[in-house]
Amino acid sequence: MPIKQNWLDLENLAQIELTSEEQAHPIECAFTSNEDEAWRAAQPGKQKIRILFDEPQQITQVQLKFREMEQERTQEFLLCWLPAGKETYQDIVRQQYNFNPPHTIQELEDYTVNLEAVRALEITINPDITSKGAYASLAQLQIS
Repeated sequence: MPIKQNWLDLENLAQIELTSEEQAHPIECAFTSNEDEAWRAAQPGKQKIRILFDEPQQITQVQLKFREMEQERTQEFLLCWLPAGKETYQDIVRQQYNFNPPHTIQELEDYTVNLEAVRALEITINPDITSKGAYASLAQLQIS
């Protein structure tokens, strides 16, 4: 039987900063398990999602789910964290992968970490490393 994860309630524990957001697809859509909803940028190109915790958090797991149903592309993302009392973000992971609809339409990234006193997490998404026409999106973001 799978262990039920205690995901953080990001809407109540943090402030979210975004470089852009399509009105019909707000970031709150990525905090749910609804497969039909996702966050989407309002403009193409590289985007940042910054999660600023009201109080420093201990983070043990970060799960990101990306989905692309239409466009073949290579996406890259960078996940960083900011320790309390510091001014410089530290990299957790930089990852690239390919979407090739209809065969490869989803990427699930699940990271086990041991981060103490996390003040902020930052996700930089480059939706297509070969062009600037793709829109960044995030189907799910869960942190524990």
